Parts: sequence; C-alpha cells; structure tokens
Amino acid sequence: MITTEKEISYRHTNSYSTLNTLSSNTKTIWFVCHGMGYLSRYFLKYFKQLNPDENYIVAPQAVSKYYQGINFKHVGASWLTKENTIAETKNVLTYLKAVFDVEVYDNSCKIIIFGYSQGVSVASRFIAKYKIQCDQIILHSGGLPKELEATHFTFSNAKTSMIYGDNDQYITNKRLQYEINRAKTLFGPSVNIIPFKGEHEVNTEIIKNLSLQTPS
Repeated sequence: MITTEKEISYRHTNSYSTLNTLSSNTKTIWFVCHGMGYLSRYFLKYFKQLNPDENYIVAPQAVSKYYQGINFKHVGASWLTKENTIAETKNVLTYLKAVFDVEVYDNSCKIIIFGYSQGVSVASRFIAKYKIQCDQIILHSGGLPKELEATHFTFSNAKTSMIYGDNDQYITNKRLQYEINRAKTLFGPSVNIIPFKGEHEVNTEIIKNLSLQTPS
C-alpha cells in the first residue's frame, strides 16, 4: 500500500475587516495582522481608541479557522502551523498582497504595518517578500521568522518598534533577549524596544502613543 501526498492549485475566497472610513481626512492606514485564535472583526476593537477620522484600519483574516473550547461555540483562526508551512506561507502572503493592493497600495496616506503574536511572523514575512514601503512597523509580542535576514529589509527606512509584556507567559528571558537581538539585526540598532507591565495581551495605550509618532 502506497500513500502519496499531492498538491493542487485552486481559486480561494477569504474575507477581511476594516474599521472607520477611508476618506480625504484619513492620515494613516493601518494594516494589522491578528494573533492566533482571533477573527479579524473582533481584533479591530484594539484600534477603536484611535481618531476615527484620521485612521483607517485594515485587518486581514487568517484562513485556517477552528472551534475553540469543548462547547464548539467560539471560532478562532490561525495563520500558519508546522504542517506544510512553505506552501501555506506562500498562500498567506499572496492573500495579504491582494488585500493590501485593494485597500492600501495606491494611496498617499502614511502606512503602519502591525503584527500581534503570531501576526508578527506573518507581517514581517509580508514586508520582506514584497518590499512593502511603510512609515512604521510595530511588532507586538511575537517572534520573527528564522529565515529572515537583514538584507531582506535594507530597502526600508520605517520606524520600527518591538512591544512586549514583562510578564508574558509565552516569553522567557532567554527568548526575549533573542527576539530583541533579532529585531536589531533585521531592522537596525535603532529599533524602539517598548516593555510594559502585563502578560500576553494587546496594549492599546502603546498603540495609541505610537500612532502619534508616525513620521510626517
């Protein structure tokens, strides 16, 4: 008995969510990649404190959805797993580029690329693959992919910040130092390292503060 695993290409449709209205008053477009377990429409709540007239938020949706908990009531999503990672990464980045081209690409607004938790790896791969020119890169409580190198980001002059909770249950001191060093290696020594008192959670106050620091 011979088992063979094969691949096939096909057209796929996926949703994404936005917050606020893109208009002539919009100053900044946020392209935000959620963490594992989120749906994009619920992830948008972390950006509601931003000025709605000046900020337009685009939240792509991870394709792989699953039921959370034993009651099968709540649905979450994951960007990638260790299964068939190379092919899945290609699919994810192709999807992100499609959303970016529709919502962000042809626009004169400032651009912020934001990744939280698992979304950090997705956002950083996206920037590297397509050489995305943006004004800010915000890496919140997540790890940078091992395959990325400093040469992947030499085109970018984006202000880059790394945020983490000082009591994050998923980050040991050793892992934290490793990720800080990786961020500085990839984006340069001027990376803004921002700790906060808290666990593995989105810090809306820091997000708001960084929104006011977008280069003019």
